[in-house]
Amino acid sequence: MNNKVQVKIKYRIAKSRSYEGLIIVLAFLVTIPLIAIIGYIFKEGVTKINWDFITKVPKPAGEQGGGIANALVGSLIIVVLASIIAIPIGIFCGIYLSENKKGRLAYWSRLSVDVLQGVPSIVIGIVTYLWVVKPLGYSAYAGGIALAIMMLPILIRSTEETLKLLPDSLKEAGLALGLPYNKVIMRIIVPCGVSGIMSGVILSIARIAGETAPLIFTAFGNNFFNVNITKPMATLPVVVYKYATDAQNELHDLAWGASLILLLSVLSLNIITKIATKRWNIQL
Repeated sequence: MNNKVQVKIKYRIAKSRSYEGLIIVLAFLVTIPLIAIIGYIFKEGVTKINWDFITKVPKPAGEQGGGIANALVGSLIIVVLASIIAIPIGIFCGIYLSENKKGRLAYWSRLSVDVLQGVPSIVIGIVTYLWVVKPLGYSAYAGGIALAIMMLPILIRSTEETLKLLPDSLKEAGLALGLPYNKVIMRIIVPCGVSGIMSGVILSIARIAGETAPLIFTAFGNNFFNVNITKPMATLPVVVYKYATDAQNELHDLAWGASLILLLSVLSLNIITKIATKRWNIQL
C-alpha cells in the first residue's frame, strides 16, 4: 500500500513539474517576437540618434539632417497637460469609490470606468475632436484632454483598490480622536496609500506616452518648435507615424530614432511601475 501511494505521489510530482516546464517554455516562446521587435528597433534606431537629432527641428523637405526636438518637447508638454487634468480627477474619484462601496452613483461610476477602459483610443480621439477640436481648432490642450480621458480608468481603479487594502482601524482611530471626516481621508488614509496611488500615476502615464491615434485627431502635429498650447504641436508618436509612411528615406531614419526613444521611455516607465508595485505589494 505504501509503495502504491509513493508511486502515485511521484507520478503527480513528475506530472506537475512537466506541466510547469511546458508553461515556462510556452511563456518564453511568447516573448520571442517581443524581444525580436525590441532588438530590431534598437538596431535600426541607435545609429540614428546623435546630438543634432535630439536638439534640432526637422529640416524642410529635400534637405538632409534635422531632428525631433519639437516632438520631444511637444510630447512632454502634452503628457504634463494630461496629467494635470487627469490626476486630481482620477484620485478624487478613486477616493469616492473606495469610501462608497454601495449606492447608485458609485455603481454607475464603476460601470462607466470599466466601459471607458475598454474604449479604443481612436474613438476617444474622435470624440475629443468633436467636442474640442471642431469648435476651437487643433491644439496641444485638445491632445491633453484626449490623453487625460485615457488616463482616468487606470488612476481611478488604482486609487480605489489601493485604499480598499488599508485597514478600517486607521479611519476609526482618526474619527475617535475627533478629526473631521474629510481630514481623516486627506491626512491619514490618502498618505498611507500614496505608494499605490503613485504607481497608478506612473502606469497611466506609460499608457498614454505612446498613443498616436488620439493625437492625430487633436494635436495634429507641427514641423516647427512650438510651446503654445493653443496651437497644433508635434509629438513623438505622430512623428513616427508620419515619417514612417513618407517616401523619403531620410525621414525613415528619423522615424527609427524617434521609435527607439519612445520605446525606451515607455519601457522605463513600465519597469518603474513593476518595481514599485512589487516593492509595496500593490495589485493594479
